[in-house]
Amino acid sequence: MTAPNTQANSRLHSMTYSTRGADPATAPAFLAPLDEMGAGLPGSGLSWLTELRAAGRERFAAVGLPTIKNESWRYTNLRDLAKVSFQPAAPAAATIDLLPTVRAEGQDGPRLVFVDGRFRADLSSVEGLPPGVELLSLAAALSTHGELLADHIGRLAAADDRPLVALNSAYLADGPVLHVPAGVQVERPIELVFVSVGTEAQATSCHPRSLLIAKAGSKAVVVEHHVGRGDGTTLSNHVTEVFVGEGATLHHYKSQREGGGAIHLSHIAATVATGGCYDNFILTTGAKLSRNEVVSRLDGTEARTHVSGGYLVRGTQHADTTTVIVHAKPNGTSREVYKGVIDDTARAVFQGKITVCPDAQKTDGYQLNRALLLSDGAEIDSKPELEIHADDVKCSHGCTAGELDDDALFYLRARGIDRDTAQGLLIGAFLSESLEEIAEESIRDAFQGIIAGWLEEQK
Repeated sequence: MTAPNTQANSRLHSMTYSTRGADPATAPAFLAPLDEMGAGLPGSGLSWLTELRAAGRERFAAVGLPTIKNESWRYTNLRDLAKVSFQPAAPAAATIDLLPTVRAEGQDGPRLVFVDGRFRADLSSVEGLPPGVELLSLAAALSTHGELLADHIGRLAAADDRPLVALNSAYLADGPVLHVPAGVQVERPIELVFVSVGTEAQATSCHPRSLLIAKAGSKAVVVEHHVGRGDGTTLSNHVTEVFVGEGATLHHYKSQREGGGAIHLSHIAATVATGGCYDNFILTTGAKLSRNEVVSRLDGTEARTHVSGGYLVRGTQHADTTTVIVHAKPNGTSREVYKGVIDDTARAVFQGKITVCPDAQKTDGYQLNRALLLSDGAEIDSKPELEIHADDVKCSHGCTAGELDDDALFYLRARGIDRDTAQGLLIGAFLSESLEEIAEESIRDAFQGIIAGWLEEQK
């Protein structure tokens, strides 16, 4: 088997890393547990994986956590993470009574479950998958699908310019692997469930790695659920690499409802070939601090991407959404719609960048972010960007923040609707535009239910 990215990996080992916008002093505490784990990580005999882990470790050791001097992290401060002594979560045998799902009661389908970053076969099923579709844990795939992983892992999510991707690579051990062969249509949603089990006694961390591959002409729907048990301090540092082939369509939906002590950091890197479509939607309601990065690159003509979502935060929550869409080829289309609701002294961040490369003529790019502030202490930091290097394009972006419409609220109150219900109706209507970006009706309804639950707790 030929190791991938040999040139890139050797370059990582030889380069001198800039520490501007990073804090190398934070690295040792996060890397120390690796010495104790030694060769205990799965796939330790694979040379390409050993090199990938070593490169990730070297990179993170050199730079540590990003700081607010890093422009991409200007509005999200990870300083408090360095004050916590995280230990890798041990394989959990915890009893999980109820798992989140978008399926109707009594329906079954393919599902992989990970508890504290480790696969739980007893809670998982591959029932209902068409012949040829492979859905398995990365730890198992390292033994059975080494060449497939070697050809894809690390190709899109590079450790050189993203310290948290480097940290994930250093700890790379488990996560879901999905491979949909050319021309195969997967009718049932594939659910990926990630459960963080926090404890009061010890702060724990996990670093899941996901690989999603949709070959030419295929179609699949993937739904991620991120939930937590209890309010213990947990860190989930998740990296996902997505490959969408020619004419393929991958719908990728995610809900993040982790506990009040959770830190949720996620980086998704996708590439879309000619005529393909990558459709991403993220709904955030949980975690003390969360950051969702989505980088979608249109590498083929007439490729499409939809990168949208919603965020609802209150108390002292902090939710960061950072997106980058790169149009590398002509006739590409991108659409991005984010809407958020912020209450109490919570803070949200939206950074969205659309880059149009010189060859990407006839690009059509649209970006919109709107935030609803429910209190005087709520805050939104928005930074929309367009970077255009072609002259025949149609690109636009919009960004607004405001309060509930007093006239609309008065209208509903005048018809006998109490204030809490009236406010909920207006918030639901505000968020509906972003939910309309979800193509699958059953998933749209399920996400609407999550929003309704959040509004009920708001009363």
